[in-house]
Amino acid sequence: MRRLPRPGDSALIVVLLLPLAVALPRLGGLGGPPELWLTWVGRVTGILGLAMMLLAGLVSCRVPGFDRPFGGLARLWRLHHWLGFAAFILVMVHILALGLAAVPASLDAAVATLFPPPSQGAIWLGWLAWVAMVVFLAPTFDFFGKPHYQRWKRLHLVSAVALLLGLWHALLLAGEAWPWWLLGIAGLGAIAWRKGVAPQRRHPYRIEQVVPLARGVVELVLRPEGGGIRHHAGQFVYLTPLDEGLVAGRGEEHPYTIASAPSDSRLRIGIKDLGDASHALQTVTPGTRALIEGPYGEFFERRFPQRDMLWLGGGIGITPFVGGARDLATGAVMEGHIHLFYLASDAVRAYYQEELVDIAERVEGFTFTQHYSREKGAMTEAYLRQYCPDFTEREIYICGPPGMNHHLNRLLLDQGIPASRIHSEVFDFL
Repeated sequence: MRRLPRPGDSALIVVLLLPLAVALPRLGGLGGPPELWLTWVGRVTGILGLAMMLLAGLVSCRVPGFDRPFGGLARLWRLHHWLGFAAFILVMVHILALGLAAVPASLDAAVATLFPPPSQGAIWLGWLAWVAMVVFLAPTFDFFGKPHYQRWKRLHLVSAVALLLGLWHALLLAGEAWPWWLLGIAGLGAIAWRKGVAPQRRHPYRIEQVVPLARGVVELVLRPEGGGIRHHAGQFVYLTPLDEGLVAGRGEEHPYTIASAPSDSRLRIGIKDLGDASHALQTVTPGTRALIEGPYGEFFERRFPQRDMLWLGGGIGITPFVGGARDLATGAVMEGHIHLFYLASDAVRAYYQEELVDIAERVEGFTFTQHYSREKGAMTEAYLRQYCPDFTEREIYICGPPGMNHHLNRLLLDQGIPASRIHSEVFDFL
């Protein structure tokens, strides 16, 4: 079963098609000789390509709450990436189709169409936009290696230049300008918000404790300097540490899942050593300040209350379930029963197991089961059925490393569980 589209998806489609719908009466149909329909294809792909570029800018705004109609920030980022990629492909088709449309007249005419005299400024603005797109997208190709996080973020400013030039190109050539003004204000306004306004609206916190959980894993306990944020279990934030003693990551924002209950006066974040910034945070100085942006995500919001839940967490992906279990321990109302499986390599790497065992003993309807891969291998259908016989009837939540998520999703789908009842998050996006 395919997952149903989100409300935000429908809104994006409407906005995407708006400039094309306005321009179509002027573009005519697909009939006639090849050069006419190639011209039509070139214009349509150009309109859709620029619209996708501007929408990719719009969905990058990262305003807390804006991500929820799209299924969470991780999914919104995937939409952002696909919109950008599709826009580049459409722009390439736009250029190629317009050039080929002039070939029947002569090769010189085709060259003149794509590379006119300097007086044809609108066309050259389009080429400058294309060059900016290439500069921006080049690091995403595999042969360049994985882009450095902060350099990649700074390079996003080049995408703003591409949008501005592409918008200028369209406004000079379009018969109807108002759809482009609307999309331009939305796309470029979102980038202005992200780069200029949003950093000033982060919440100040003080790092109160750094609690070791295992080698290379700590939990930061942060006290708000002011009102702080309000969150739900399963959400995450962007943390920007300001400790001047950090060897890496100072002033950089990175996403981390909240491990505290929503009612907790302190914000608790589990951090595993997975890179330069997270490695440095293992020894961050207590008492130093940090900035918090968020919360984001809707992990536990996607469910049917009439069903019991199955939680499957592994690695540092256990943190949203820890937040959910701590919420239950504070007296939060629980709809149905919850069974949490903690997938770890061994007891040493099961960071929160003692606390989770204690919560399971105190909270009726919450069950906790450990699974150690060094003893039992990968999780199997038989193991799930042994400890949770009705697991195929439950609403299922998965969070952990990509390999674990892929294995569990495949296992569950093979049992006939519809994809609409499997909700997973992977800790692999920037």
